[in-house]
Amino acid sequence: MKLIIGSRGSPLALCQAEWVREKLKELYPEGQFLIKEIKTQGDKILDVALARVGGKGFFTKEIEESLLRGEIDLAAHSLKDLPTEIPPGLFLGAVTLRSEAHDVLVSKDALNLSQLPEGAKIGTSSLRRRAQLLKFRPDFQVMDLRGNLNTRLRKLRELDLNAIVIAGAGLKRMGEEDRITEIIPFSIILPAAGQGALGIEIREGNTEIKEMVAKLDDRDSRVETEAERSFLEKLGGGCQVPVGALGQLRKGNLSLQGIILSLDGRGSVQSELTGKAEDARNLGERLAEELLASGGAEMLKEVIS
Repeated sequence: MKLIIGSRGSPLALCQAEWVREKLKELYPEGQFLIKEIKTQGDKILDVALARVGGKGFFTKEIEESLLRGEIDLAAHSLKDLPTEIPPGLFLGAVTLRSEAHDVLVSKDALNLSQLPEGAKIGTSSLRRRAQLLKFRPDFQVMDLRGNLNTRLRKLRELDLNAIVIAGAGLKRMGEEDRITEIIPFSIILPAAGQGALGIEIREGNTEIKEMVAKLDDRDSRVETEAERSFLEKLGGGCQVPVGALGQLRKGNLSLQGIILSLDGRGSVQSELTGKAEDARNLGERLAEELLASGGAEMLKEVIS
């Protein structure tokens, strides 16, 4: 059997697709697994802040279209980039073991967030990170930072930034853990829904591929991220809204934290609910409703307007 794995062409995306390929090869040594690079809109538009152009599917639409046309057999995504609304004919065949949900700080002078100087310049492409950084320290100058992981690490020096904030999972997958200055506590920055896990998307109707991919599914990671994605879906947000979510499964009990922020970080609503693992989706919806009713709806209007 020959299967084609679709992926974005960034070094990190290809590293993730290669991980999927190797796992499938271990399970099915007789199979042939190839990787096909697909350029998405997010890979082509690099000179505009994500907040201005990053609609739903910004990093996935072209890959999903290729999957629907049968040009690839499965797609490997960073789950945080995959919209909560999956196109008809496709579904999420596996959520891999989440390696790291934290955001991390990479600073020029090996300082943590608290130690950075007054007015420090920090690069990030995410409204979620921007708002939570400003909530923690309003004196920060948060700068738009686009590009793949290697580009952002390079821009730390080229743009004379004090630090950048990026997903810890990406650095670890690329073998760049030694660049991490601080693993930012969840008390300061809650992650994006699904951050740290890979989502493997497949077409409906192919039982054989479904069964193959299901062997890469991690039950706990799926439950946690299902709650997070349900929360985000109820809010009507994509990956570029000032919203953070974190599900944590312990001994059959699922806790879900969520936060909605104003763009400048001065306003925020945050809460946490606990329930059973089998109620993950409902838990996400309930938390979203609670935060929307507590002022989150007005904050999200600020982003949309």
